[in-house]
Amino acid sequence: MTDIMLLIVAVAVFVGGHELLSHPLRSPLVRIAGEKGFALIYSIVAIGSLFWAVRLWKAIPPDRLWTLPPYANVLAVIAMLFAFILFVGSVTSPNPALMGMPAGGPPRGVQRITRHPMMWSFAIWAIVHIAMSGDSRTIVLASGILTLALFGAAMQDAKKRAALPGYADHIAATGFVPFGAQVRGRSVWSSAAPGMMATIGGFVLWAVVLWAHPLVIGVPALQLG
Repeated sequence: MTDIMLLIVAVAVFVGGHELLSHPLRSPLVRIAGEKGFALIYSIVAIGSLFWAVRLWKAIPPDRLWTLPPYANVLAVIAMLFAFILFVGSVTSPNPALMGMPAGGPPRGVQRITRHPMMWSFAIWAIVHIAMSGDSRTIVLASGILTLALFGAAMQDAKKRAALPGYADHIAATGFVPFGAQVRGRSVWSSAAPGMMATIGGFVLWAVVLWAHPLVIGVPALQLG
């Protein structure tokens, strides 16, 4: 088996493990091991498979399937700022779309942009890194994260809608795709402001990552040359 095929297997285990444990296997495992036992199993599978995938990614020499023009890097950095704003907004305000959260209450902050701000922050990260790297190993790893983020978000919607009748109201008031509610006329465009905490926190995190990227990854996030 080639290194890239082994990476595909590792990413498939990472994505498949998440989905199996989050949905069909969750209830029987909770009955057997309890909530804390299930959380431990979930953490071991998630962290172990991701660690395996990242180690394989590091061991594979990078290649270059395509090269984008310099202005694409500026667009990518701006997209990542948006992703960080969504991420900070997702962790600073309770989100009805997350498992274990109640369905009631109107959407707040970044939830008015998308009801899955955390998942979309991961998806945007994946899309940006696929486009900018043109690297086979990165395409495999980032595609797994992209699939997990968007498929996982759709599965969350289906599961919560079946379990909590009130969640249908949250779906009706929000959009899955960023700004989808505004495009479809469910919400006015002025409601799409992410809020002060998400904006400032996202900007700070974005700036830190821009600074740390060459130190940790070895490649500057902003490349104009």
